[in-house]
Amino acid sequence: MKVSNHLRNFSNAYDVLERTFNNTYNGIAIVNLDGNWLKVNESVCDVFGYTRWELFNMDIDNIVYVEDLGVHEQKFEKLINGEIDKYRVKQRYFHKDGSIIWMVISVSLVYFKEGRPHMIWQFNDITKRQKSQDKLNLMHRVAKEQNERLTSFANIVTHNLRTHSGNLVAITEFLEDDFSELHDNDYFILLKKALQNLQVTVSHLTEVAKIKEIDDAKMQALNLFDYTEKATYNIIAIAQNAQAVIYNQIDEDICVKGVPAYLDSIILNFLTNAIKYKSDKRTPIIELSSQIKGDFVVLKIKDNGLGIDLDKFGDTIFHMYKTFHNNKDAIGIGLFITKNQIESLGGKIEVESEVDVGTEFSVYFKKVEC
Repeated sequence: MKVSNHLRNFSNAYDVLERTFNNTYNGIAIVNLDGNWLKVNESVCDVFGYTRWELFNMDIDNIVYVEDLGVHEQKFEKLINGEIDKYRVKQRYFHKDGSIIWMVISVSLVYFKEGRPHMIWQFNDITKRQKSQDKLNLMHRVAKEQNERLTSFANIVTHNLRTHSGNLVAITEFLEDDFSELHDNDYFILLKKALQNLQVTVSHLTEVAKIKEIDDAKMQALNLFDYTEKATYNIIAIAQNAQAVIYNQIDEDICVKGVPAYLDSIILNFLTNAIKYKSDKRTPIIELSSQIKGDFVVLKIKDNGLGIDLDKFGDTIFHMYKTFHNNKDAIGIGLFITKNQIESLGGKIEVESEVDVGTEFSVYFKKVEC
């Protein structure tokens, strides 16, 4: 009686395992060490498009994408030698309809009562995910190539403009030397002013054209506190003249990935802007602090100046030639260049501001050990 119950329980357990094997969503197959199918569930048939009979009568290598034939080799040897218990590989196969499908295959060994090892292969179809990734990679390559072409174009244009504008300025100087009466000619005066403006514009365009994404390998570990101290020292006369107070509260042991010239320029631009757009109602106070957010160091530059109307200018604050106050010295190029420099280092910039209260910029730099 006990033996009968034991056999019945074993039979029930076997039935459960068999139903699980046959009805699981992912494909499961038992494969011998020569790579021949011994048993497959319905999901394997569905994903490859073949019947069980067709699969049993073919070598699995017949449907493997030729470039992926050897992907199991090294890990398989380690599995057989007992160095690992299981492994995973990504492999392409041909569906029965001729299309290519991508699989992530999890492989492990199983020993039956005869002691002969077989492999259990679990198939996870990632074709849709892989196609999306391939499409994203293609878009990235196209964008990179377009960016390189635009950079080359910008370099050529700025070089030619600089040459031609310089020639025009030289010609006006020759004309003044030869025809002294031109000094008082209104049209000639307008021409000289227009050429001066052109040279300034070309100079700005040249600076923008120089900015491009910096490779991580070309960036250095830069101490943010030290660079801020250096920038503060460089503008000490301007700060004293404006009676501005600058507090450097940055952690002294924080380093960021960057290029020295860019980091200098970024910090200097924010400091000089904070002084330039100070409020006459109060003593200018500029506070610099830092915090860690994930893989980034956030440099915060806070002032109590005029502030910016973000409802009005929020979408254009970093655009070229965009100004927000009636400052005769403002040309709207600084923030544009600064934003591009920050992004070329793999960072980003955020801004919070309130009119007649002040502004706080948050600059994200890649974190690195000092």
